[in-house]
Amino acid sequence: MESHEKQIRAVIKAAVLVVFVIAAVVIVRFTPVKEFLTAERLGRFLEDRGFLAPLAYMIVYAVGVCLFVPGTLLTTLGAVIFGPYFGFLYVWVGAMLGSSMAFFIGRYLGRDFAASLIGDRLRKYDEAIERKGFATVLYLRLVYFPFTPMNFGMGLTRVRFRDYFAGTALGIIVGAFIFTFFVGTVRDVWASGEWRGLVSWKLFFSLGLFVFSFFIPKIIERVKAFRRSDAG
Repeated sequence: MESHEKQIRAVIKAAVLVVFVIAAVVIVRFTPVKEFLTAERLGRFLEDRGFLAPLAYMIVYAVGVCLFVPGTLLTTLGAVIFGPYFGFLYVWVGAMLGSSMAFFIGRYLGRDFAASLIGDRLRKYDEAIERKGFATVLYLRLVYFPFTPMNFGMGLTRVRFRDYFAGTALGIIVGAFIFTFFVGTVRDVWASGEWRGLVSWKLFFSLGLFVFSFFIPKIIERVKAFRRSDAG
């Protein structure tokens, strides 16, 4: 009887998770929220917050992650509004808040139902993720696995939150810094009107980092292949 009640609760919570995801997509795509997510509109909103603007932006970022707003859009807005350095800091904190919130939503609403679907064949993978949670999360972050789906998806697995948090904290630094530094540098040149800045070392450095980021997955794969061959 108790087991049956647990199954019912798991199904109900999973249904709530599905409704939440659908509602999030609808809100972002088909309501005024979509019009709010522009550099001009968000910039005016943050300007009205005064010294609390960074905190407001980080909260917007965190909520946006849970509502399936593309991380690249939120990151771009942060770099445009705050520049390359503070933009990176606020993006990183906002992303960590949002990814943690999404993880707990997935864990609370979907884990029980996901566990009930796992058979003997999949259980070993679920247990492996628990054992190697940090390495798994770090790898997926470095290869730019879709940010928001991964946040919710990891909540459905047995990975420990501390491993998920640490892997995410370290794994998103590279992408967040490269993207905010590149966009923020272009923004500074545009704002200053000094077009000679387009040939400055900062822009070439940020462009080089941006291009390099696309090779990170291949580098990781080669390192893993080398370790496997060395171990063999």
